[in-house]
Amino acid sequence: MLIASLSVHEAAHAWAADRLGDPTARHLGRLSLNPVVHVDPIGTLLFPLIAMLTGVPLIGWAKPVPVDPRHLRHPKRDFALIAAAGPASNLIMAAIGAIIFAMIPHAAPGDIAARAVIRPLFTLVIEFVQLNVLLAVFNMIPVPPLDGGNVLLGVLPHAGARLVEQLRPYGFLILYALMLTGTLSYLLGPVAYSILRVLLRIP
Repeated sequence: MLIASLSVHEAAHAWAADRLGDPTARHLGRLSLNPVVHVDPIGTLLFPLIAMLTGVPLIGWAKPVPVDPRHLRHPKRDFALIAAAGPASNLIMAAIGAIIFAMIPHAAPGDIAARAVIRPLFTLVIEFVQLNVLLAVFNMIPVPPLDGGNVLLGVLPHAGARLVEQLRPYGFLILYALMLTGTLSYLLGPVAYSILRVLLRIP
């Protein structure tokens, strides 16, 4: 689920860039849902695997989609739209998962065979929705190199954008500091839960 979700996320960046005038990602084969072109062996496979097996909080990543602002018609605005396309695709996938969740029939209490099939399906779909909501919310943190930081660069005036850009070399350090102090969960938890309540109709 993680690899599929990240592949759609990166393909959305590539699609948005191509639509806005930059063919760089398309020429490099990134305008594709094929996970092979988006997977980073360390960030997409090794780090998530270590995190799942050990519980160590590691931040993963996929191969970033290259964007050449010189091809964009409105570089500042379009760069922000391209960055926002990734999290938007995760929210769309979460919404699709929520629709599927709503369509899954409930098994009768005595129908053991049906429950054996439907219960794992419920779990799988809920995890898919949760994963994509978390990917969307996490990636919109306004710290470069995350998408939220790149969106911020596109909407801030030049002086503010320059200050945000200066944070880029320290982006992962900032994220780990937020994560290890619990600040990340404190800030993002309510946002993610609010979205999940709407999608899954949680009372």
